[in-house]
Amino acid sequence: MIADVIAVVLLLAVAAYACAGGTDYGAGFWDLTAGGAGRGARPRWLIDHAMAPVWEVNNVWLVFVFVIMWTGFPTLFQTVFSAMWLPLALAAIGLVLRGAGFALRKPIRRIAGRRLYGAAFALSSLLTPFFLGAAVGGIASGRAVPGTEASAHAWSNPTSVLFGLIAVVVTAFLGAVFLARDAVRFGAPDLVGYFRRRALGSIVALAVLAAVMLTVTRTDAPHVWHGLTHGVGLGLVILAGVCSVATGWLLLRRSGAWSRVTAVGVVAAAVIAWGAAQRPYLVPTSLTVAEGAGAPGSLRWTGLVTVVAAVLVLPAVAFLYWLDTHGELEPLSDTDLRRTEPAHDDPTELN
Repeated sequence: MIADVIAVVLLLAVAAYACAGGTDYGAGFWDLTAGGAGRGARPRWLIDHAMAPVWEVNNVWLVFVFVIMWTGFPTLFQTVFSAMWLPLALAAIGLVLRGAGFALRKPIRRIAGRRLYGAAFALSSLLTPFFLGAAVGGIASGRAVPGTEASAHAWSNPTSVLFGLIAVVVTAFLGAVFLARDAVRFGAPDLVGYFRRRALGSIVALAVLAAVMLTVTRTDAPHVWHGLTHGVGLGLVILAGVCSVATGWLLLRRSGAWSRVTAVGVVAAAVIAWGAAQRPYLVPTSLTVAEGAGAPGSLRWTGLVTVVAAVLVLPAVAFLYWLDTHGELEPLSDTDLRRTEPAHDDPTELN
């Protein structure tokens, strides 16, 4: 019973990272496709300002995923990292280069340096979600079975490639939706339509890839295909479709309010649908939740840590997101700094 609960927590953590981290990856995707220095200056300005307050925090969800896998399902952890160490290593390198590129491209004064770090940030934002998605495809297609040695076959198969492409498009979709609302918040009306058009285009691309995915998985990952077309999995797929339509409709409205909520609903429903489709397996059809679970003591401690994190960490992260989306975390301007400097008109204040 406790193993099933921890498995649900793991799935929810994956969904949280897909939504929060995916938004940041999507911003990097649009940074990559913004164009040259002149044409892309405005979109990149918005991306820098929108990402700055929370981009590091979103990786908390990825750390949580790895901790739960390692302690709660060590067999799954060993299987995944043994069979697909290469794409996961490339994704990890991408995470490092992406963070370094985003953090260092702004303080660098030389144009060549800015271009180098900017390219590292943008390219890593494309490659990292692709390799993470490819690893998920290797799990979903049942190729990363316990005892599997590292092989390109585990992550370069049709399902893996398709999952990688879907991961890239999903991040682009989330990034465009969030940036469209950020453009309103930052008073950049010229960028509202710019990112809304890209968000709508991403919805269309995502719908096409979803249809292709259902076709490919029917023969390449039949267990997952059956789960996505029946029962709870089908219901979540329908929910993701409804949220997609709602997001498109909201983006076409002048205000675009609530589009972020429905966009998150698309991704969260899709990720949870994948998890529901795999039941009762961690790796279809070779490793069940019960077989891959760790020792009962480890599971109990993992559950306790999860409860503590839910009480202490989740409210803080939620409050941070609220502050960010309400414009309370804007960097201080030169005018703000001058206002906060103490006045030294009175000589006694200097003593």
